[in-house]
Formats: sequence, C-alpha cells, structure tokens
Amino acid sequence: MGAPPGYRPSAWVHLLHQLPRADFQLRPVPSGFAPRDQEYQQALLLVAALAGLGLGLSLIFIAVYLIRFCCCRPPEPPGAKSPPPGGGCVIWSCIAALLVGCAGIGIGFYGNSETSDGVSQLSSALLHANHTLSTIDDLVLETVERLGEAVRTELTTLEEVLSERVELVAATWGARRQAEAAAQHLQGLAFWQGVSLSPVQVAEDVTFVEEYRWLAYVLLLLLVLLVCLFTLLGLAKQSKWLVVVMTAMSLLVLVLSWGSMGLEAATAVGLSDFCSNPDTYVLNLTQEETGLSLDILNYYFLCNQAVSNPFQQRLTLSQRALASIHSQLQGLEREAVPQFPAAQKPLLSLEETLNVTEGSFHQLVALLHCRSLHKDYGSALRGLCEDALEGLLFLMLFSLLSAGALATTLCSLPRAWALFPPRNPSALCSGSLPSEPPLQPGACLSSSLHSWLLEKAPLT
Repeated sequence: MGAPPGYRPSAWVHLLHQLPRADFQLRPVPSGFAPRDQEYQQALLLVAALAGLGLGLSLIFIAVYLIRFCCCRPPEPPGAKSPPPGGGCVIWSCIAALLVGCAGIGIGFYGNSETSDGVSQLSSALLHANHTLSTIDDLVLETVERLGEAVRTELTTLEEVLSERVELVAATWGARRQAEAAAQHLQGLAFWQGVSLSPVQVAEDVTFVEEYRWLAYVLLLLLVLLVCLFTLLGLAKQSKWLVVVMTAMSLLVLVLSWGSMGLEAATAVGLSDFCSNPDTYVLNLTQEETGLSLDILNYYFLCNQAVSNPFQQRLTLSQRALASIHSQLQGLEREAVPQFPAAQKPLLSLEETLNVTEGSFHQLVALLHCRSLHKDYGSALRGLCEDALEGLLFLMLFSLLSAGALATTLCSLPRAWALFPPRNPSALCSGSLPSEPPLQPGACLSSSLHSWLLEKAPLT
C-alpha cells in the first residue's frame, strides 16, 4: 500500500496499536481496525471500562480515607489548646492539588483545540474532494452537451450547404462520427455520477458531531475550572458552606473526568488501529458504499507508478477524435469555403466549439489525475491521525490530572474544614460553644482587642 504524501504513522500510533486487546471473555482480539466486528467492539468497550475501574478504585480509596478520618481519630485531651498536627500540610496539599488541576485545564483546552483542528482538516479535505468530483462531472456533462449541440446544428447546416459535393459531405459525416465517438468516450469519465455517497454529507455529519463534542469538553473544562477556583476561594475565606458545596461538585466532576477518560482512551485506541493501515479499510468501505471498481479506487487512493490510470484509454480515444475533427474542419475550410461561402459561418462556429472543447478536455485530464484527490486523502489522514489523535492524548492527560487532583481534594477538604475557626470567636473563648474546637489564647486576645478598639473609636 502506498502512503499518502506527507503522512507516516506516528510513534503514538505504533504504540497504541501494539497494546493488547481482549473481548469480554478475555480472549485475544486482533488489532486490525474492524469496527463492525463484535469482538473488536467488546475490546474497545473493555478499554473504556478500565476508566470505570479507576473511578471505582478512587471512590473506594476516598471512602476508606474519610471513614478512617471520621471514625478512627484519637480523642483530644481535655483542655488542649493547639490545633491538630499536620493541619497546615493538609491545606497546602489541597491547594497544590487544585493548582495541578488548573494546569490540567490548560492542557485540556490545548487538546480540545488540537482535536477540533484535526477534524476541521478532515472536513476541509472532504469538501475539496467533493469539489473536484463535482467539477469533473460538470465538465463532462458540459462538453458532451456542447458536442451534441454542434452535431445537431452546425454540422447539419454544413451538410445542407455542401450537399452538391459528395466528397465534402463525406468529410462532414466523418466529423459527425468523430464528434459522437468523442462524446461517448467522454461520458465514461464521469465516474462519480450517480454515486450515493456524498463527501459533503459526510463532512457535514462530522462537523455536526465535532461541534457538540467540542462544546461538551469546553463545558467540562469550565466546570473543572470553576470547581478549582471556588474551592480555593472557600479555603482562603474559610467558608464552610462553600467548601461543602465544592466537595459535592468535586465528586460529580471526578465521575465526569473518569468517564471522559474512558471515552478518550477507547477512541484513541480505535483511531490508532485505523491509522496504522488506513488504505485497506478505506478502500473496502468506499467500494461497498459506491460500487466503483477497484481499479479506480486503487488509482486514487494509492496513486503510485504500479497503478495505471483507468481512464487512460478513454482519454486517448477522445483526444484522437478531437484531433481528427480539427483536421477535417481545416480541410473543409480550405476546399469548401472558396466554392461555398455560406459554409464559412458554420465552420467558424465549429472551430470555436472545438477550441472550447479541447480546453475543457485538458482541464479534465488534469482533474482526472490522481494527484488532487490523493492529496485530499493524505490531508484527511494527517488531520485525523496526527492532530486529532494528539489532541485526544492531551485530553486523556487532562482527565488523569483532573481526576487525581479532585481525588486528593476530596480527601483533604474534610480535614481542612475541621480546622476552620468558628464564626463567633468570643463565644468560643468563653466556653459557650463546646462543640467547636477551642482557639488559641492569642486568637482570643486579638478578638478582644479588636472589639475594644471598635468601642473606643467614636470617642477619638
């Protein structure tokens, strides 16, 4: 198989393609891209299920940690004035985890943008390929109609004008036969005419799905960002209600992060299988959807010296027919115009039609060459297998960082919440709130001093 120009499977494609796969019965599954096979679908679902396993382990760890923190704490000695040891370390570890989560959000935005750029490149390549195919069909239709119109009008008029000379009428009949033969050969060049598969529809479907995928990830990234920022605000303000709300939100975002990671992992593995050898799958799928012959598909998807142009014979015969018409018209112009001046006008019209037809024919030759469509194919593969796959890997890194940061935050927030001072320090100093942890003597003194200064301020 010939790789498209500028596309080579990356190291990430090789690495992900080499990962072992198994179905639900843990039987090995080949790594060839086969999305319609049930075993291959089960293998991708099992890859996504690994993220569910990570979520379950995270929730178990968090639950065990919180149960141990709530139920297994040693009783504080009566009259203890100092806060529990390690309180500052707990708060700073929570802040560090949130900062790591914020860094992961930046990685996520970059990965989301890269994925969107890759899909956009795929859509652009499909639209350009559709433009090339539509132009070929339009040129063929226009050229055939032009030749048919010339046969019906100018050549018929010329035969009537030259009816007195049998040899000149015979030359006109020869030009008619060559024009009809050229039109017949040209009709076979519109190979995409009548094909049900529309690259425009495929591009629109891909763009539609990508818009919602991009929007969903932007909302997830913004949600993670808001959770991190408001959690940091709650720690800075020592607001218990905000910390409680953000703890619940962190649990929700933790589930979403692991879920997105499973989706990204399964997509990346499947995409690596496709990108390792895309030609075989694309050829089989295109032949199934379009019904075109393998000669045509191999020519445009592979575009190498080993595959000949399937339209070369038709192009050669069409070119010979057009050249023969041109030669016969020149002969008629030399011999018929001096004797039949009325033949000059249809001959000039035929010469003009022939010149336009030859220009369209040369444009068809350029469009039917495999370079243009093969370049679009390579551009689509580079967008899908380089940019989009790279973006998925960065999104996986974001999901992993956010999941780890939120798990650490969920373990740290209850301990940080217990260290927050009460809202009424004077009541706590007087012992009227025994349920709250006691403050240090310095905090009570500073609170009393602050109240005295407020009372004396109007007198000054």
